[in-house]
Amino acid sequence: MRHIIGLVAFLLAASLNAQQPAFITDSLSTYMKREMAAWNIPGAAVAVVKDGKVVVSQGYGVKEQGKSEAVNDETLFQIASCSKAFTTTALAVLHVEKKLSLDDSVVKFIPGFRLYDNYTSNACTVRDLVCHRIGLQTFQGDFANWGSNFTRAEIVGQLAKQKPVYGFRAAYGYCNAAYLTAGEIIPAVTGISWDQYVHDKFFVPLKMNRTSTTYEALMADNNKATGHSYFLGKNVSIPYDNINNLGPAGSINSCVKDLANWVMCQLDSGRFDGKQVIPFAALQETRKPHMPLPARTKGSHLASYCLGWQTMDYNGVQPFWHNGGTSGFVTTVCFVPELNLGIVVLTNTDQNNLYNALRLQIIDAYLKLPYKNYSQLSLVPFLKGRAAEDKEIAEWQKTVAAKPKLPLPASAFAGTYVNPVYGKMVVGVQKEKITCLFEHHPKIYGSLEYMGDSTFLCTYSTPLWGIKKAPFKIKDGKVTTITISVADFVDYMPYEFIRQ
Repeated sequence: MRHIIGLVAFLLAASLNAQQPAFITDSLSTYMKREMAAWNIPGAAVAVVKDGKVVVSQGYGVKEQGKSEAVNDETLFQIASCSKAFTTTALAVLHVEKKLSLDDSVVKFIPGFRLYDNYTSNACTVRDLVCHRIGLQTFQGDFANWGSNFTRAEIVGQLAKQKPVYGFRAAYGYCNAAYLTAGEIIPAVTGISWDQYVHDKFFVPLKMNRTSTTYEALMADNNKATGHSYFLGKNVSIPYDNINNLGPAGSINSCVKDLANWVMCQLDSGRFDGKQVIPFAALQETRKPHMPLPARTKGSHLASYCLGWQTMDYNGVQPFWHNGGTSGFVTTVCFVPELNLGIVVLTNTDQNNLYNALRLQIIDAYLKLPYKNYSQLSLVPFLKGRAAEDKEIAEWQKTVAAKPKLPLPASAFAGTYVNPVYGKMVVGVQKEKITCLFEHHPKIYGSLEYMGDSTFLCTYSTPLWGIKKAPFKIKDGKVTTITISVADFVDYMPYEFIRQ
């Protein structure tokens, strides 16, 4: 009898394997080894779900460069903005249950909510928050909020200080603080925190037993990947971001084994293990296109941001996906209803495009399209861009090494500086070394070295913020302001701090 059962299991597995494209059955491991080496990715994990079955759930490489502990399908990664779909799905469930309307004004649930002017403060709806159309440009405010000691309530309050770049509902601008605000509506309606709600409503019934929402839970886990980034010419291991304060926008930690269940539920109209976990009407609400995105490529003409998902037409099918990026990690979660296909790719370096490329590679394989190595196609411009950045920084460092003379004594630059959005920054001088310390990022500092023309080169203590120019303004022999910028990965905007 045992032989018969074993034979049946073998035949079923062989049948399932025969239905998968050769890229999945024969080439994926070789592809991952080759492309991870090309991108210098220490570790990754991939899940593929097809027709209600998990056909790939696999770790590749190591948790941390230079060490031997292998990634497996239960290894935790910070999935960053792939968290957003959990937030919008929670809101959509409450919408379907008529406990709120996505078109209700935010002030109905958070009376103190304010944007930059009275009209938008009162007109802004829950839907506006989660389709990125409140008028701020992409990442605006993240310099202050990401990894900072601001509380969730303080970040919501900070939105009133952010001067919009676009008109209200006029353009797409990716806003993490808006997603946090949307998540804070959940406790206002249910009395349950966002963290507890997504745990009880999604993680538990979907058997996402390894998934959590906090920095502390990640730190307490022994099976987690270490993040890596490129800094000063090499790949380095970096600390985990503590983004509990932005939870609904990006604080979930998960693994491909768990996320396979999440996409399986998406593909089965909200069912999992034969039970209706999420109303299908709620899932449909999250998939409605709202804001147009650039998309004109071969095989695709239209793309949109929905609610926690992006979508586009692609060679006759409509994928839904969202990417995530935090310090040391980039990730993607995707499903394609027409193909009954789900894809999860997690990587432990923030300097790669393999996660994006592999998503397309797998979709192409199931569409039986000719093989095109998207990873290599994107690697060439990526390396060219990095080389240009390295060259620019080397030129800046050469300028610093020439030791141009300061226009004023170093002590003249010392003092407390204030930006209305960020708060305080202190410039200090010790033995002619000038540093800047940040009130809301006490573990981060910048080392300032003079370049000439009242401008300093600011090398931050974290690769996340990078190396940037920091110009001072001097008027009547006195320093009046300094303008601070950080890496585009965090925030595109410059922030002017006024000396007190």
